[in-house]
Amino acid sequence: MAHPKTAWDQHPEPLTVTSAPVPEYGSGSLADLLPTLAAGLGVPGMSAAISELTPADRNCVFLIDGLGWEQLRAHPEDAPFMTSLLATSRGGTGRPLTAGYPATTATSLASVGTGLPPGVHGLPGYTVRNPDTGELMNQLRWQPWAPPGPWQPYPTVFQLAHEAGVHSAQVSSPTFENTPLTRVALSGGTFLGRLTGEDRMDLAAEQLAAGDRSLVYTYFAEVDGAGHRFGVDSDTWRGQLMYADRLVQRLAEQLPPRSALYVTADHGMIDVPFDEEHRIDFDEDWELSAGVALLGGEGRARHVYAVPGAAGDVLTCWREVLGEQFWVASRDEAIAAGWFGPKIDERVYGRIGDVVAAARDDVLLIASEREPKESAMVGNHGSMTPAEQLVPLLEVRS
Repeated sequence: MAHPKTAWDQHPEPLTVTSAPVPEYGSGSLADLLPTLAAGLGVPGMSAAISELTPADRNCVFLIDGLGWEQLRAHPEDAPFMTSLLATSRGGTGRPLTAGYPATTATSLASVGTGLPPGVHGLPGYTVRNPDTGELMNQLRWQPWAPPGPWQPYPTVFQLAHEAGVHSAQVSSPTFENTPLTRVALSGGTFLGRLTGEDRMDLAAEQLAAGDRSLVYTYFAEVDGAGHRFGVDSDTWRGQLMYADRLVQRLAEQLPPRSALYVTADHGMIDVPFDEEHRIDFDEDWELSAGVALLGGEGRARHVYAVPGAAGDVLTCWREVLGEQFWVASRDEAIAAGWFGPKIDERVYGRIGDVVAAARDDVLLIASEREPKESAMVGNHGSMTPAEQLVPLLEVRS
């Protein structure tokens, strides 16, 4: 797979709404991966948006939470097998995909599983306002609860593949089997829970061989957890990367005939220093909090919901205070610029903030009182910088 030039290969422009490097929806984003594989399996309605992928009868996607393209390339000694795939994947090089905006787990997993961009699947952030209740909803933990079906009504690619006679399975932690996020993003076919990474790899290989046409998904979370707690260059993070690399090799060595394994991630990550210059505290900043009813999103990808009539003033203030460090847009500007994809479903429009702020510098807009755990994280993600947005797409074929 050749690595095409992207907006992230260019020198950044001055911060304007249109200067943000919008994810490559429709040609090279996470939302394009499963539809491309399903199209190769003959699933009706699917199209091959990632043109350089050659169809295979059996396809497995291994998603390593939090492993960005830049982090992988910066640690070749800790991930020798995956690093080897950068140079040998199908005779070319591994390539990056763009996660989609925001580059966060709930949004990305929904994009992967549904094959739709955030503006359509409707999970456009870590926390977003539920227009029906006026409350902030955490879309990763699904709190407070909302009916999953109306929240994300589209079928997943796994469901469509299963209906088309493709053997479909998800192999992940048992704790994820009945969560609303799994239901709306990754359900379809068979869910198989296994606690250890080794068991997941072995079972994923078995599931690939279980059908003449197969679509299998498996997942590893610990790289992300280590990055949040200790940073993306810590010994703990490196240890989890080493373990993930061994898991990829274990699965690759068990691929049945006519198989393709694709290794990817949901987002990258950056470490943000613990000082006032790099961590701006919304809960202690009267300018930023003026006129704000709800603060959603996360530290590097904020949804800002204004009190009625104050949206214009909030936008002006946020641009004046943060405009040299964040891309700051109104809801309509962010939608028009394509941040959430080429179109927005009507039901999703009110979930997006009146103001949307995406970090470009190594800064974080924390909320120390209302978000104490998130505000204490070392590693963070969400925005459109290369370190967060670019994720690997590595390929092994049998």
